[in-house]
Amino acid sequence: MNINKIDLNLLIYLDVLLREKNVTRAANQLNITQPAMSNGLKRLRNLFNDPILVRTSDGMAPTERSQALAPVIRKILLELEEALQSEDNFNPATSDRVFRLMASDYAASTLVPKLLSNLSKIAPNISIDIMTPSDINFHDVEAGKVDMAINRFEELPQSFHQKTLWHDNFTCLMASDNPMVKRFGLQNYLRAKHIWVSKTGFGVGVGMDPKDVQKLGWVDEALAKIGEKRDIRVFTRNYNVAIQLALEDQLIATLPSKAAARFITAPRFTLLDPPFDIPEIELKMIWSPLLHHDASHIWFRQKVLEAAHEC
Repeated sequence: MNINKIDLNLLIYLDVLLREKNVTRAANQLNITQPAMSNGLKRLRNLFNDPILVRTSDGMAPTERSQALAPVIRKILLELEEALQSEDNFNPATSDRVFRLMASDYAASTLVPKLLSNLSKIAPNISIDIMTPSDINFHDVEAGKVDMAINRFEELPQSFHQKTLWHDNFTCLMASDNPMVKRFGLQNYLRAKHIWVSKTGFGVGVGMDPKDVQKLGWVDEALAKIGEKRDIRVFTRNYNVAIQLALEDQLIATLPSKAAARFITAPRFTLLDPPFDIPEIELKMIWSPLLHHDASHIWFRQKVLEAAHEC
């Protein structure tokens, strides 16, 4: 194969096709027409003498040859992008860039306010598009459709870049007139009524089963280890809802401490340490290797880290 005769655009087509595994989605990703993408696939098949993608019962799937090519092509394109990236083509003071950020409710209520406050002072024209975990999936992050995802992740694809923002412990939040405040301990904690609040990972959530301890998360797994179980009356994925219900309905919300700390000076709330040990949680930010060397993205990652250190 004579490399001088290869259209480098075909390598970009191949990279996107192997990530999307769909001609229409690949065309949309590259902002070209579907016929143009189909023609690109035809040229790739002729170039490599391989079908590249074949139709299966589960949709289009890469061939063995194209699977072997994928990491090689990705590495070449990333190195080329890094070499061509100008160091001075991003000015936050004048940029009107939109950063798309997936943030869990926990991250949105703790980290994002500080981040927005900092950005307003140094990059007044920049916008943030905040999405929820139900809005996107890992594929969207890998394809660079989302600049960053901030959440607590149990498992991550190895291709992602990641950075830990902080570790957090737990706090019990309840109304100050809740009878449990004056006689708080493990047995009374177990006798009380509770609010479950959590949402990790990606995708549309499903209904919770109070009997499935492993899916309930850190608090209930910690209780299970000491042979106990709490009485959960409300399941929610929203921290503000949990906090409001704790105030009005005499329920206990056991929350990450940074989420509860916003109400530490509010007289209507009382914050107490849990009467049992709960392992710390870890908040991470993750992003695609496609964005890793982008000047604006490097700047944005630094601003997120700075905001996290100030929270």
